[in-house]
Amino acid sequence: MSERDQAFVEFVETANPSLRRTAYLISGDRHKADDIVQDALYKLYLSWPRIQRVGNPFAYARRMVVNAAYDGGRRPWRREVAIAELPDRPGSADFAAGHAARDEVLEALRTLGARQRACVVLRYYEDLSVEQTAEILGCSQGTVKSQAARGLETLRKAMNLRPSPAR
Repeated sequence: MSERDQAFVEFVETANPSLRRTAYLISGDRHKADDIVQDALYKLYLSWPRIQRVGNPFAYARRMVVNAAYDGGRRPWRREVAIAELPDRPGSADFAAGHAARDEVLEALRTLGARQRACVVLRYYEDLSVEQTAEILGCSQGTVKSQAARGLETLRKAMNLRPSPAR
């Protein structure tokens, strides 16, 4: 394996869990998230030498994942239709109860628009600053602040939560 390929493999092994998590939270679907990350990593590999020279390949990869998630939602042939009933899965009641709150959050995230969802995920789940989020999304810091605030308000309403006190 060449040095270039070895460096890329090491990067993917390190960054893949975080990229998949971000893609999942933005897309709301585990399979779609895998496709998004694969598309982004393919494009990343094609430009790998240049990206390494510029530095911070993780930020670049995260931006590619967010862009791929946006693009996938715009292409009608890539949209999938959800089925009404899922097949039975073995599991205990504790497993189902433990995931109820997470499922409620994920369902509420799906109600947000793509930009709001990306802002909320990057700011509050990935714990990025306003500046980092603006850079990844290619928008102004004011847009990140307003979209995140609107997204949080929508999530609170969807989950019947009271706003937290001002800090």
